[in-house]
Order: sequence, then structure tokens, then C-alpha cells
Amino acid sequence: MHERTTGPLAGVRVADFSRVLAGPYATMMLADFGADVIKVEPPAGDDTRHWTPPVDQAGRATYFGGVNRNKRSVALDLTDAAGLAEARRLAASADVVVENFRPGVMARFGLAYEDVRALNPAAIYCSITGFGTGEGAALAGYDLLVQAVGGLMSITGDPDGEPSKVGVALVDVLTGQNAVAGILLALRERERTGVGCLVEVNLLQSLLSALTNQASSTLATGSPPRRLGNQHPSIAPYAVFRAADRELVIAVGNDRQFRALADVVDRPGLADDPRFRTNADRVAHRAELADALEQALAAASARHWVDALAAAGVPAGLVNDVAEAIAFADALGLDPVAETREVDEAAPAHRSIANPIRVGGDGATYRTAPPALDADRGADWRPRD
Repeated sequence: MHERTTGPLAGVRVADFSRVLAGPYATMMLADFGADVIKVEPPAGDDTRHWTPPVDQAGRATYFGGVNRNKRSVALDLTDAAGLAEARRLAASADVVVENFRPGVMARFGLAYEDVRALNPAAIYCSITGFGTGEGAALAGYDLLVQAVGGLMSITGDPDGEPSKVGVALVDVLTGQNAVAGILLALRERERTGVGCLVEVNLLQSLLSALTNQASSTLATGSPPRRLGNQHPSIAPYAVFRAADRELVIAVGNDRQFRALADVVDRPGLADDPRFRTNADRVAHRAELADALEQALAAASARHWVDALAAAGVPAGLVNDVAEAIAFADALGLDPVAETREVDEAAPAHRSIANPIRVGGDGATYRTAPPALDADRGADWRPRD
């Protein structure tokens, strides 16, 4: 028996036909706030169960574990009549159905939006695609591909190097967040109308929306931005700098902060140098400014400069690795790690990154570790009263 949940989404059942990252990330966010998420997997399981290394202490893929806590699992072969019938029963009982197959796949199984609506008019159906359902329907929605064709790689990387992807499947995560927003909007609309609707999000539009100032400058000027490495197109100094021992970031947003920076590094004349007096001047002479700052920063450790700059009100920080970043958040009291227990209480707790949202002062709840494949076989999916 799955324990009764609490939270803003308690009582909301989600039939989750998604796999890999964008969809599972979205449904985990919902599950963290009380939704009952039933993860429908093929008999072999979600592909990410097999994406190893790395593995956790129990030998399971950490990729799968990172986006599937608080869920139930049922393995169904949708090409088999019995499996498909079970999937239909689940869809008929759900408040929300989520899928991220290539367009047309769910229709072949009789589980497209129109099919589910006929079974369950109140269901909200969230479809996640790579490039929409029109001319781009046949394109494979891989994060790397979208980073390339969506322009992100053109502005990421060293100016003299090759285009570079971001170090995580960021477009999938952004799309998952958009899916959550769309589902919550649809749930609110259902309160008014009593009926469900179709929610559609895709990777390409999620990325274009996230390009924000880079996209707006392109639309306004007709000139696409170029790669600047760790520099900012509109602000300086706003980049990575080398101190005596390691790198740090300095993020100056106005002239007051720049004058404080010049004083901290014992180069007060920089603030009155005609090349650096205003932000526009600093952007125009960013290379000369970087050289002058790194000469000064070489006199002490990055930790020294971060502390001194913070005391002067200048945004600065170490370039942490992921372990250091988690420890930093923990030191700030942000509780960045969520722990969930296994069915076997003697097993090590499952650890994952905590949900970043708080509602009414309360955070998410972490009830169960990512489920074993088909752990909830035989559950009752009948529509509820």
C-alpha cells in the first residue's frame, strides 16, 4: 500500500508515461508536493536505469535515481493487449497524464489526447516533444541536438574554440519546468471548467524562451551574439578570473561596485581610468581590464579575495566543483540534499538534490526512494469517486 501523501497536490494522480529526463523531472517535481505519480515503464525499464556508471551504494544508476523519487512503478508492455488495457485503466483514473514519446506513438496505442479525453474528460494531458507536432514532429528530441539547432552552443564556449554544450542536459530540465507550470495552470483551469485540456511543451521553444536577453538582442538588432567564453555581452567585469591558487568569479553590475572592487584589490586608479570609468567603457576595453585585475588578484588566494569582496559589497565567489557547490549550499542552511528510505530500512538512505521550491514556508516532502521496476504491480487503477 502506497502511503497517503500530503502537500498542495495531495489527491492528484499522475499517470507518467515519460522516460529519461524532461518528463520524469517534471513528474518528480509534482510528486515532491504530494501528487501520486505512477511511472509506467516498458518491461526492460526506463532507459536511464541502465545508464551506468556512475552507480549509488546499492549499485543502481544515479541518473535514474536523480529524477524518480516519490513515485510508484508498474512495467507494462503496450504492444500486449493486457498491458495496454492496464495502461488505459490507469489513464482513466488519472488527473494528469504525461508523455514524451515522439509524436504519433501514443496514438498508435490508442493513448493520444483524444483517446484519453474520451475515457476521462477531466484528465489533463501533458505532451512533451522535441520540436512540436508539425513540421518538426519527425525530429529526434535529444538535448544536445536542441542545444545545437536552438542557438545555445553558438554562444557557449571560448571565442576561438568550437561551439560547446552546457555541462548538463539543461534544455530537458527547462522543458520539465515548463511542463510543471503548464500542468499547474491546467489544474487551475479545471477548477473553473470541470474539464481537462491538452498541455504542450517542446524542447526547442523552451530553449528559445530561456535565451532571454540573447534572443531579444538578436530580434532588436538583427545580429546574433557570438561566443564570449565566460564574459558577459553587456557587463564588465563579469567573468572568471585567476587568483594565486584557483579561479573565482567577479560579477560587477554597476559603477559603485566597480569602484569598491578597485579599492579592494588596491588599484583605486582603475575606477578613474578613462577606459574603465563607465560600464560601456569597461565592456569596450574588457581585455585590458581583465589583465589589470588578474595582475592584482595574483597577490592572494581566491578565498581571500572572495571574503574581501563580499565584505565590500562586490558579488564574488569561488568556481566550485559540484561537491563544493552542494557543501556551500549546506553551509548556507539551504538543506540541498534530500534523503529517502528504502523499503529495506537497513539499506543506505537514497540521497538526491532537494526540490528548490517552498510553498507557504514549507518545502517538498521526500517519502520514498526511486522505485524498483514494477514494484507496484497489481495496484488498483480504477477511477476514484
